[in-house]
Amino acid sequence: MCGIVGYLGEGQAYPILIKGLKRLEYRGYDSAGLAIHNGESVRFYKKKGKVAKLEGIAEDAPKEGSLGIAHTRWATHGEPNDVNSHPHVSQSGRFFIVHNGIIENFSSIKEALKMRGYTFQSETDTEVLVNLIEDIFEEGNMSLERAVQAALNQVNGAYAICVIDLHNPDMMVVARIGSPLVIGLDNGNYFVASDATPFLEYTKQAVYLEDGEMAVLHRGSKLQVFTIASNVEVEPYVHQLTMDIADIEKGGYEHFMLKEIYEQPRSIHDTLRGRLLAEEGKIVMRGITEYQHKFQNADRIIIVACGTSWHAGLVAEYIFEELVRIPVEVEYASEFRYRNPVINERDVIIAISQSGETADTLAAIKLAKSKGATIFGVCNIVGSSIARESHAGAFTHAGPEIGVASTKAFTAQVAVLTLMALKIGQEKGNLPKTQYLEYLHALSQIPQQIERVLACNDENMMKIAHEYADVSNFLYLGRGVNFPVALEGALKLKEISYIHAEGYPAAEMKHGPIALIDENMPVVIIAQQNANYEKVVSNAQEVKARKGKIIAIVNPGDEEMRKLADHCIEVEKTYELLSPLLTTIPLQLLSYHIAVLRGCNVDQPRNLAKSVTVE
Repeated sequence: MCGIVGYLGEGQAYPILIKGLKRLEYRGYDSAGLAIHNGESVRFYKKKGKVAKLEGIAEDAPKEGSLGIAHTRWATHGEPNDVNSHPHVSQSGRFFIVHNGIIENFSSIKEALKMRGYTFQSETDTEVLVNLIEDIFEEGNMSLERAVQAALNQVNGAYAICVIDLHNPDMMVVARIGSPLVIGLDNGNYFVASDATPFLEYTKQAVYLEDGEMAVLHRGSKLQVFTIASNVEVEPYVHQLTMDIADIEKGGYEHFMLKEIYEQPRSIHDTLRGRLLAEEGKIVMRGITEYQHKFQNADRIIIVACGTSWHAGLVAEYIFEELVRIPVEVEYASEFRYRNPVINERDVIIAISQSGETADTLAAIKLAKSKGATIFGVCNIVGSSIARESHAGAFTHAGPEIGVASTKAFTAQVAVLTLMALKIGQEKGNLPKTQYLEYLHALSQIPQQIERVLACNDENMMKIAHEYADVSNFLYLGRGVNFPVALEGALKLKEISYIHAEGYPAAEMKHGPIALIDENMPVVIIAQQNANYEKVVSNAQEVKARKGKIIAIVNPGDEEMRKLADHCIEVEKTYELLSPLLTTIPLQLLSYHIAVLRGCNVDQPRNLAKSVTVE
C-alpha cells in the first residue's frame, strides 16, 4: 500500500517525482504529495485525490530543485484529506518524510511527544515518526542518519521511509522494514521508489534494500547501507533490471486491465518458456530439482497466500493432491500468522504472491521458517522480499501487472504451480510416462487456446455485460478444480464493478444460496465436460427451475447446457486439471466489460491498492 518516490541528483526533481507517482498510483490513490528542496528552502504540495489533482495545485508554483520526495497514499491512519496527505513535516519545519506502512505503537509515542511540547496537525502515524526523529536529533546532538536509526529502533510496525533535511540539500535517508524499497543508481543520480517502475527509463541498475536496512544517499558520494538494529555497514548488491518501459505502458489499450487480460497468451508462454520442454518430455525447474527430496519426503504441503493468489493456491491443492499424492492445506496468510499453527521440519510451505511483498504472506513464511519448515516462494518480482526470504522458488515471469485487479498474475501462478506438481509427481513415480507426456503437450497448447478464447468471446462478453450491468448480485458456481475459478470470477466482479458477487461450490448452492435465486439473479456456471459434468447440469436445472438467468462456460458441442443456459461462452476442452487456465479468461472479460459500462475506474477501483504491504 502507498507508493513513495525520491530523487537526488543533477536533474530537476519535479518531473521525475510526478511521473514516478503516476506509475505507482496503483498502490494507492487517496491522496498525493511532494516536497522539493531548491537549495535554500523546501516547498511542498499535497492534495486529496489522485496525482492529477496534485499536478493542478503545483502547476503554477515554484518547483525548482534537484532533491525531492513524493507519495501516493492508501489511507490507514486518518481519513483521506489534504492534512493527512504526505509528505509530513516535523514541528520545527526542518525534516520532511514520506512513509509506506504502519507504526503500531504511534499512540504511546505521540503521547510522550505531547508531554515534551509537540503538537500535531494530522491523524497519521507518520507525523508522529517525523517528530520523533526531530526530538531525538535535537536531544542527542547527532546526525540525521543516526537520529533516524535511533527513532526506528523505538517503533514497532512496518515501514519504508524517505527523509530529507531543510538544512542539507545534498542528502536523503531511507529505510525499510516490511515494506519494499528500491534504489536506482545512475552516475551520481539516486532514485528511490516502492518498486522499480518510476526509474526504469533512467537506469536499469537497482539496489533492493533488505528488511531491516537503511541507506544514506549523499550527492556525489557512494551509496552507504547500514543495518538499522546494529549500524553494521552492508555492501549493497546491484541488480540489473530486465523489464522495459514498454511493459508498463498501456500499449494502445483503454485500460491496463484489458491489456493484461490480452497479454495472457504471452505471459503464460513466458512462464513456461525454458521450463516446459514438451518435445523432450521433461520439465526443468532448478528450485524444484534442488529441493526435490524435501517435496518427496514432505508430510504435507501448506500453501499460504492472500486474495487472488489464495485462489491460485486452491487450484493448486486439487492439482498437487491428484498428481503428487501429498496432503495439501491452503491457508489465508492473514489467519495463518496469527494462530499457533502446527508446523514441523517435514512440512513444505508454498508462499504465493504477485508482488513478493504481501505483508501477511511474508510474516507467515517467517513464522513457518522459524519452525524449521522449507519455504518455496512463487512470485512475480525478482528481488522481492518473499523471493529473498524463501529457501527456493520459481518466478512467474508474468511481467509488470499495473491493474489493481489481478488477471495475468493468476494464470501465471496456476501455470507455475502446475509445472511444479507435474515435475514432483513424475519424480515420485505417481504419473505413468504416457500420461505425463500428454499433460506436457496439453499444457504447451494453453497459450494458443487462450488466444482463441479471447478472439471468440470478447464481443460476446460485451453483449452479456450490457444485459447484466445494472444487477445488484451475481452467483458463480463451479465444481472440483473449477470451484476456485468461481471464487476468482466473483472476486473480479466485486473488485472492479462493485456488484455483490459470491462464488460457491455448485453442490453447496442448495445448502443456502439457492434462496437468493429468482428471475433477477444471474448465475455463472462453469460447466466443463469432465467427471463432474452431469452433476453440474443438475445444478443448472435447479437454477433454471427458480427462473435464474444462467451464463454457462461450456465446451464446444455441449448441446445439453445450451438448452438450459441463457448465454453460453465456449472454451476449448483440455485436461480437467488444466481447465482453470481457460475458464477464468471469460470471467475476467465479463467483469471488465460490466465495470466499464457502470463507469467504474477499472484500473484503480475504490478502496483498493495493488500491493498490500500493511496488515
